[in-house]
Amino acid sequence: QVQVVESGGGLVQAGNSLRLSCSASGRTFRSHDMGWFRQAPGKEREFVADISWSGVSTNYADSVKGRFTISRDNVKNTMYLEMNSLKPEDTAVYYCAAAELGQRRPLTDHWGQGTQVTVHS
Repeated sequence: QVQVVESGGGLVQAGNSLRLSCSASGRTFRSHDMGWFRQAPGKEREFVADISWSGVSTNYADSVKGRFTISRDNVKNTMYLEMNSLKPEDTAVYYCAAAELGQRRPLTDHWGQGTQVTVHS
């Protein structure tokens, strides 16, 4: 099982950018498809983006397509989420997890602590 620690969140003004990191432990990271998910207050956790183990294939939620970019570095055991043109509706706790590529769902129900992203207008 992939153990993860998310970081990079913060408080930003709408239109600005943030880059989130997901540091994974274990030698199995590089063999797992991975994803970013987020949960806003009072809402269910939702899919944001996922990426194949090789980094070649990616998928995005419609709400972030064209603004967010998912990537990974298997040498560093780290996955990233570059978030540009942030909107107040992007405010949420962001989580990373092993994911079922293209299915918009995680492969685990064990989550890290997440990283808070707050976008103010």
